[in-house]
Amino acid sequence: MARQSHTALTALGTKTDQYAADAADLTMTAADTENYEEVTFTGAEIVIAHNTGASARTITIESVVDNLGRDGDISTYSLGAGEYAVFGPFGTEGWLQSTGKLHFRANHAEVKFGVVKLPL
Repeated sequence: MARQSHTALTALGTKTDQYAADAADLTMTAADTENYEEVTFTGAEIVIAHNTGASARTITIESVVDNLGRDGDISTYSLGAGEYAVFGPFGTEGWLQSTGKLHFRANHAEVKFGVVKLPL
């Protein structure tokens, strides 16, 4: 099945005329524990996770082999009950999947994800 695709919110930066109502609101989406998550990846994205549950949950950010033959998933990062975690930004080397996406997942739908793209 297809991964759950997230749309990154581009951070507005310091241009105050862009801060209309709701322009900086981040949508958090429950993790899809069967199909996992993805977002179009430029290297400027950060992934925000919020554990809304009462027990610790785990998060994984999936790497790919880099130009030196290394890989290094962020695997089973433990996120306590009620906690938030912020991952990235990641360079594309070692993280950009062949699909042009960044892949990530959680072990329970109580984890909500949001993605922010930093302005370059």
